[in-house]
Amino acid sequence: MWLSHYSRWLSRFQNLHFLSQQSTSQLLSFSFTTTTTTTPSSPSPSPPPIQVALTESAGRGVFATRRISAGDLIHTAKPIVSHPSLSSLNSVCYFCLRKITSNSPEFQAHIARFCSQECKENSKVFYDVERRADWSTFDDYCRSQGLKYPLLVKRLACMIISGAVSADSIHILQPASLSPEMILKMEEGFHLLRRALKKADAMDEELTFLNKQWYTSVMARIRINVFRIELAGGLYEDLLSAAAASIEAEVAVGNAVYMLPSFYNHDCDPNAHIIWIDNADARLKTLREVEAGEEIRICYIDASMGHNARQTLLAEGFGFRCNCPRCLSGD
Repeated sequence: MWLSHYSRWLSRFQNLHFLSQQSTSQLLSFSFTTTTTTTPSSPSPSPPPIQVALTESAGRGVFATRRISAGDLIHTAKPIVSHPSLSSLNSVCYFCLRKITSNSPEFQAHIARFCSQECKENSKVFYDVERRADWSTFDDYCRSQGLKYPLLVKRLACMIISGAVSADSIHILQPASLSPEMILKMEEGFHLLRRALKKADAMDEELTFLNKQWYTSVMARIRINVFRIELAGGLYEDLLSAAAASIEAEVAVGNAVYMLPSFYNHDCDPNAHIIWIDNADARLKTLREVEAGEEIRICYIDASMGHNARQTLLAEGFGFRCNCPRCLSGD
């Protein structure tokens, strides 16, 4: 059985906006357009059976708009930004994080490896900027400190410089609370990032956004909205029984930040989970039947941990005390 570990991690909807709040339930709805090609004879793809609403105690949450059966695929989501782990640079696609084996087609661009020509082309939103810089010192800093999140900030910065996204592209996501000590520790990564881009002849106007306030703001959002990508592989049908649990970090191929998946709240006995089959596209599936109006929740941590361990990890890593029914029962 494949198990998925959850960090606090909307598909890349082509059109995304909040509709008016409903006075009774304070719903925040999303306009949804899939990227599936349709013909005049085929029906338009249906939107996912969910809506984003304000909860009583946990801010935004995701709720079912109709009954959803156990094992159903609720929606898929492409990352806003992703990056392979440094240990996986030679074994996964630099864009989609698909594993590259000796039998895989490979498309090289400078020092990056891609699984397809499409991924190579799609990478231009960051790689044309990224390849101009020498990242050896920055990567050594991340590697020596055991850091992953600065790599995502680096890629996001390159996307902004290329014009692919705006500097506030993830500001809608909830930030973590950062202590002065945590902010101080981030300064070295900020200076190394800015220095690498300056040495790559990035113009001052291109780097206007890249100040310490922007860097720490993005790090604060990545900190509690990032997902660790662990590819399950195999057949999609074989994954219906997968449950929220922990996998050792060595199996992770990278990290990614998404939009809608970041709105799902936590439960130690979740009714849904996220899986990654062969690339960074996230698939959110139900673990059991969900009724219309019920909040859909995932587990941010290893659900097999004991009560005290879960409470400690959630408090230290995500800044809240869990009051889900399982925790209230002391289980």
